[in-house]
Amino acid sequence: MPNSLDDVLGLHLRLAHGAVLRHFTEHFADLELTQKQVSVLWLAHDHPGIAQTDLAAKLQMDRATTMAIVHALERRELLVRGHAEGDRRRVAFTLTPEGETALSEARKAIATHEAWLKARFTAAEVAQLTALLRRIHD
Repeated sequence: MPNSLDDVLGLHLRLAHGAVLRHFTEHFADLELTQKQVSVLWLAHDHPGIAQTDLAAKLQMDRATTMAIVHALERRELLVRGHAEGDRRRVAFTLTPEGETALSEARKAIATHEAWLKARFTAAEVAQLTALLRRIHD
C-alpha cells in the first residue's frame, strides 16, 4: 500500500501522459489532426492498401473507433478506401496526395515533439523507458 500520493505510480504515469498530450496538442493544433488520425495516416503510408481490421489491430482499437477515425480522414480527403489486393471483400485504405502532405507535416511536428520529450533523458534512459513502458502496453 502506498504511504503517500507521491508513491502512486499510476498518478505519475497519468501526469506524464497529460504533459506529453498537452505538448503534442499544442504542436498539432495547426494541422488539425489527432494522434490517432496521424497513426492511421502513418500506417496507411507504410502499408498501402492496409485493411480495416489490420488498422484496428495495430492501433489496439475496436472496429467502430477505427472507422470513425477513417471517416474523418476520408471527409478531409486524406484517405481513400478501396478493396484489399487479393480479397475484394476486405476494405483497404490508401493515402491521397493530400494525405501524404498532411503526414509529412505531421512527421515534422512529431520530430519537434519527440526532441522536446527525449531532451529530458539520456539515450540510454530513453531506451530503458521505452522498454519499461512496453511491459505495460504489450
